[in-house]
Amino acid sequence: MTGVRTLTLVLAAVSSLGAQSSDDQLLKSAITYHQSGNVEAAIPAYTEYLKKHPDNLIALSNLGAAYSKSGRYADAITQYKRALKIQPNNTPIEMNLALAYYKIGEAEEASPILEKVHKAAPAELQPTMLLADCWLALGKNKEVAALLDPIAEQRPDDLGIAYMLGTALVRDNQVARGQVVIEKILKNGDSAEARLLLGTTKLNASDFSGARDDLARAVELNPKLPDVFSFYGVALLRTGDSAGAEAEFKKELASNPNDFNSNLELAVLMRQDDNYEEARRYLVRALQSRPGDIGVRYQMAAIDFETGKIDDARAALEQMVKEAPNFTEAHVTLATVYYRLKRKEDGDRERAIIQKLNADAQAKQPGVNVK
Repeated sequence: MTGVRTLTLVLAAVSSLGAQSSDDQLLKSAITYHQSGNVEAAIPAYTEYLKKHPDNLIALSNLGAAYSKSGRYADAITQYKRALKIQPNNTPIEMNLALAYYKIGEAEEASPILEKVHKAAPAELQPTMLLADCWLALGKNKEVAALLDPIAEQRPDDLGIAYMLGTALVRDNQVARGQVVIEKILKNGDSAEARLLLGTTKLNASDFSGARDDLARAVELNPKLPDVFSFYGVALLRTGDSAGAEAEFKKELASNPNDFNSNLELAVLMRQDDNYEEARRYLVRALQSRPGDIGVRYQMAAIDFETGKIDDARAALEQMVKEAPNFTEAHVTLATVYYRLKRKEDGDRERAIIQKLNADAQAKQPGVNVK
């Protein structure tokens, strides 16, 4: 089901061809580079081969896998889609396409593909868990619980499933059931999975000190747990320890250089220190994971403004407020840009929008009496 399995099958097929032509040799070289982990050499070799053989499923699929390995997920998606036009309903390629969308945080794009893969191979755990995670990101907590409840009964000792199920239950305000799952995890010993679940739950509830303590314990128990340094860094940042947060984000990137949150948070920290070149480097990496992300684009625009590229900042911010009219921070910076450009009327218009957005937000706060 995974890209590794697909690549193994491809290697066997190509190896059986022998040295037949220069094109065959080029494809074999690309696969050899790929197999050895040298994707930067594999990518141009696959690309060159595809100029003459644009419909070769092996080369298209493997080029997608190579792009994914190098963190170029948008390029990977393009190749997987090309492959699926040639051979629709290829489950391994569909799985890799879903993974690429998942890696850039496009849960809405990944989830229908994962649903299809899950139906085709319901016994495979990976697409099930990825689908559950996408649904969590989309707020489909009841669907996650329904998906994982029967699997949790079949695999009562699987802490990963218990963790995901507990997260869905807690987020769905089924706190009592969620607590049962957490206690079940803890009965197996104080685990990193349980602490990560508790910590992220407390982050969502703005209990930053409690989250920090649980996530510190998760790091201590299993520093190889995916995302643990990233979440711990957020907790440290929210409790005022910027230096500690920076260190944790860098630890996350050491094992996962494409982690979106760590790249974005580090960029913000670098920007605060006026280290704009370093900030841009992290933002570029974040955009490779999530092309077009408006939060990353906002940070880019803010850096343009702060480094004197006023017109670039203006153009980017104007586009952002069109796409996301309730993005208050973008309106604030755009108003400042207009005033800097002596465009008072435009600045005043943005200020009026900001006042309305703030009033609307305040009216939604608990305890506010709206007349």
